[in-house]
Amino acid sequence: MTERKPRKDAVRNRSAVLAAADTLFHDYDSSKGVTMADVAAAAGVGKATIFRAFGDRAGLIRALSEVRLEVTMDAITAGPPPLGPGAPPQQRIPAVLDALLCFKLDNRHLALALEEGADLGPYRAENYDRWHDLLQLMLEQIPGMTHSDFTAHALLAVTRADLVDHLAGKERVSPEQMRTQLADFTARVLHPYPL
Repeated sequence: MTERKPRKDAVRNRSAVLAAADTLFHDYDSSKGVTMADVAAAAGVGKATIFRAFGDRAGLIRALSEVRLEVTMDAITAGPPPLGPGAPPQQRIPAVLDALLCFKLDNRHLALALEEGADLGPYRAENYDRWHDLLQLMLEQIPGMTHSDFTAHALLAVTRADLVDHLAGKERVSPEQMRTQLADFTARVLHPYPL
């Protein structure tokens, strides 16, 4: 049985909802301030349309996050080194962490909503496992590296959306400073394992 193509109006509505949600999550001071009713009104659709397409608020946030992450994930899976395959892990790990930090800086409220909305906390978010598995796999390629599972968790901890938001907001750390500090921290973690 062939899979049915979505109706043109469903595709158009989905695009409108994602664009509206993207704008709202970017413009609001808090991810919690964005409601399904707000998104529906901004997209010019009914709330039922959003629920049919995405299931719930968490589903909408996941879908929007996937759209926003697509370029970054393409660069990681098929782009040139050091972000893409082919670079030694000691070069690629800092590049991947920098790309993740940049995504969270550019999408602070969306990243917060994604991590806050995960059942049982941010470590249960679908994307957390993806990032952890990628880092752990690269860490396991470093000769002599031990505790790659824990090290992957520790490296990801410094890119948590709530920490990024706190540093960028209350602490007023600039994106450039955060990127530099993350690179320095990662270099210290990887220092015992030279190329």
